[in-house]
Amino acid sequence: MKKTVEGLLSLGGVRRDVIFLVLGGIGLLVSFLDARLQFWPLSWDPAWIAIVLCGLPIVAEAIVGLVTAFDIKADVLVSMALIASVIIGEYFAAGEIAFIMQVGALLEELTVARARAGLERLVHLTPQTARVLEPEGERVVPAEQVRVGALLRVLPGETVPVDGTVVEGETSIDQSVVTGEPMPVDKQPGDPVFSGTVNRYGAFDMRADKACQDSSMQRMVRLTQSADAGKAKIVGLADRWATWIVVTALAAAALTWLFSGQIIRAVTILVVFCPCALVLATPTAIMAAIGNATKHGFLVREGDALERLAGVSYLAFDKTGTLTRGTPAVVQVQTVSRYTAEEIFALAACAEVKSEHPLGKAIIACFPDRPTVPERFAMLPGRGVAATAGGREILAGNRRLLAEYGVPVPETFPAAGQVQRGGTAVLLAVDGALAGFIVLADTVREDSPGMIADVSALGCTPVLLTGDGQETAEAIAERLGIREIRANCLPEEKLRQIELLQTEGAGVCMIGDGVNDAPALKKAAVGIAMGGIGSDIAVDAADIALVNDEIGNLPHLLALSRRMMKTIRWNLVFAMGLNFAAIVLAITGFLGPVVGALVHNAGSVLVIIHSALLLGWKQKGKRI
Repeated sequence: MKKTVEGLLSLGGVRRDVIFLVLGGIGLLVSFLDARLQFWPLSWDPAWIAIVLCGLPIVAEAIVGLVTAFDIKADVLVSMALIASVIIGEYFAAGEIAFIMQVGALLEELTVARARAGLERLVHLTPQTARVLEPEGERVVPAEQVRVGALLRVLPGETVPVDGTVVEGETSIDQSVVTGEPMPVDKQPGDPVFSGTVNRYGAFDMRADKACQDSSMQRMVRLTQSADAGKAKIVGLADRWATWIVVTALAAAALTWLFSGQIIRAVTILVVFCPCALVLATPTAIMAAIGNATKHGFLVREGDALERLAGVSYLAFDKTGTLTRGTPAVVQVQTVSRYTAEEIFALAACAEVKSEHPLGKAIIACFPDRPTVPERFAMLPGRGVAATAGGREILAGNRRLLAEYGVPVPETFPAAGQVQRGGTAVLLAVDGALAGFIVLADTVREDSPGMIADVSALGCTPVLLTGDGQETAEAIAERLGIREIRANCLPEEKLRQIELLQTEGAGVCMIGDGVNDAPALKKAAVGIAMGGIGSDIAVDAADIALVNDEIGNLPHLLALSRRMMKTIRWNLVFAMGLNFAAIVLAITGFLGPVVGALVHNAGSVLVIIHSALLLGWKQKGKRI
């Protein structure tokens, strides 16, 4: 028997609690039936199984809290009711109390389960090695050993080990991990590069300007740690009111015993005042709301996230990958020659068919037909591509590429009015003459404008936080109907903007998808990450993940959180009202301990049923 108990105690917390609840429930059922059929062969009441397995942990936690910190929580009153019932021999009532409270504790434990993998992933993303150039040759060393001023070489596909400056070579760098920019950034001597960003094409040499511990990626780790530590957790309502409940219950029980002389009435008051329904009011509603959210594509990873979401007044959105698709697409084809726009597109697709550059791949992805394969192809990092097809020399790239091949390009080409705001122009030359250009841009999600309108109608102010420039940010915000814009935001600046909004006393919800959003997701009252397109680090840093990336469901989640809080408030009103009514009946002697336990446990059942209605709830007038 001893080994069996030790084995149960060694099991994981949730699994052990479930086993204890099952055994305790069986004990209560047997005790209830034995009171009528008299078949239990042993001298002790089987309700003791529930008392020991479900009740002792509650009593132990209450004693520890009182002794170590004089912390009066709901479990103090529960322990008083349980002990009082045992003293007067009402074992079934004591078992009932222990069982129902353990159910509530298990629900709460399930709703507040946390995941800490995000910070570990962020640490693992930090570059581990660097290629140091020395007089005797190239040497690979741990990144933390790189000194300021050292010369480093970064090959195609490698991660930049520390913050620094390009001194030789040209390339394109994927900086999305730091800035969130969807387009790779061309780099040439004199340009800065950041730790954790990825070198897409040409090899280059760089000078280390900062040590590893001061790099962009390490700063992001520290920002995420500090942001997480500063996020306050919601205290359970039952625990918040526990001191007053305990004082009121003890006073009512003592006065009843004093004036009636019947200890049974005093014990009954403690039993009916036991805050079972009060404790269940919040976790049952949260569990039901989480079930509703799951059906609509939201994975709620923090138990009290929906409570915090109900109180937000600002929704801060990252742009790339959140409000937009996060990948470039052809949005404009312009000709300035004898070629038609369709021919310009076909020539560009032919030139880019073998390209590994994201812009080239985007042109191919958007081209409606199979492109012609060129006879000759050359990738020119930082400039573009050169190809020969059908006897024609085709250049596709930036102004520097065309200048290198002697193609004259007017200083004002393309004119500001010709290129869609926020777009990147790829110039095209054919046989040494300027032929036209193609504009690529990140495209807005189809459901983003309607979503912004809906959250605004719910009384929340949308704010755009993006690492893109002011012009690009304004172009996207104008299409979406967002008035509050914060552009050029690196991770530190996004975190600072969240803090500024919070200092105004406003609750802020951050919605993002990238590694650079992780600190802001942690700092905000609620962080929501795009689960499909989003990075694992952003998802792990968030309280809620949007699994299918359908951001149009966000207004439903916001309305659901407010409905959940309304349900919780009604649960509390009902629970307290029932308890006070039962106290009056207990004082007058109409209720005994066993019947009192049944009455207040019936209240717990009604609270659970009321909370369960959230499972199928949806906004009126909305097709969900």
